[in-house]
Amino acid sequence: MYAYIDGRLVFKCPAYVVIETGGVGYHINISLNTYSALQDKERCKLFTWLHVKEDAHTLYGFFDEGERRLYLHLISVSGIGPNTGRMILSSITPAEIQTAIVKGDVPLIQRIKGIGPKSAQRIILELQDKLKKEGPDSLISMPQHTSAKDEALSALIMLGFNKAVAEKNLDQTIRNNTENLSVEQLIKIALKSL
Repeated sequence: MYAYIDGRLVFKCPAYVVIETGGVGYHINISLNTYSALQDKERCKLFTWLHVKEDAHTLYGFFDEGERRLYLHLISVSGIGPNTGRMILSSITPAEIQTAIVKGDVPLIQRIKGIGPKSAQRIILELQDKLKKEGPDSLISMPQHTSAKDEALSALIMLGFNKAVAEKNLDQTIRNNTENLSVEQLIKIALKSL
């Protein structure tokens, strides 16, 4: 529902922040990773996710898009709720979490408060392939694309295609066409052959 909230940072503590924008103060739960990244900023932009349940609507905020994407992966795992996902992001950095999952490092994930051996194995089992497909660059926030090929590649990866396969396909498409293709044309051609 809310992609991000940008405004004046009114209050900050390790568990949550209050951001005022448009005369409304938003109470946003954050991880320690986000808390550290905010430092002493007067104005900030947090990427958000709204958790809706019967008795509450809770906003969670993340310093960058990569952290939010990883959080959404984590909470998609059975038994990992929004607060446990935030605990994971507070215990170690998003890059360390992603590396641990991709490498299958159960002991590292198990050291996180509230994560036992079965939960650690379930996280690895359910997320390892997804995170391998996305590649190590998926934690970089809002990638700055320099070409139509880069934008098309990013779109194909978000659609779930393997990065290496999609990149090879796009390279072949570009070689086979003499005119400059738009991002949309590149994606359409790639989707036909993937």
